[in-house]
Amino acid sequence: MSFIERTLPEHGQAAAAALLRISLGVMYLTHGVVLKLMTFGLAGTAGYFASIGLPAGLAYVVFAAEAAAGVLLLANVATGWVALALLPILGGAFWVHAGNGWVFSNAGGGWEYPLFLIVVSVVVALQAFATRSAAARRPALGSAVQTA
Repeated sequence: MSFIERTLPEHGQAAAAALLRISLGVMYLTHGVVLKLMTFGLAGTAGYFASIGLPAGLAYVVFAAEAAAGVLLLANVATGWVALALLPILGGAFWVHAGNGWVFSNAGGGWEYPLFLIVVSVVVALQAFATRSAAARRPALGSAVQTA
């Protein structure tokens, strides 16, 4: 059995979960900061929100939520809850792009990317809660009682 075959079952799932969590964190952080703040500006983003019938002030909330969620996911803090907390924002993005067709390169952006991010966020949350649950079932180091 090779080193990879011996090591992968033990460490592969944790590495895969970390890679997915970090990727999602980078996406949220850059989507909020680079797109909403640096590209369109918060006033421009608020104007867009108003143009599609959403309250303009919601743009500031979405920017803050995306930026904060990105940082928290990168720091691995409350990962499951953070990933779930962004689902309403992703649902809103899905709603905004739903009429534009499947492909995100369509005019106005399609709904494939928001749907993909919904799925990834749910997977990251499930992985985080499963890891936490498994850790809770393991006895703490040094807590085992030995009988002679």
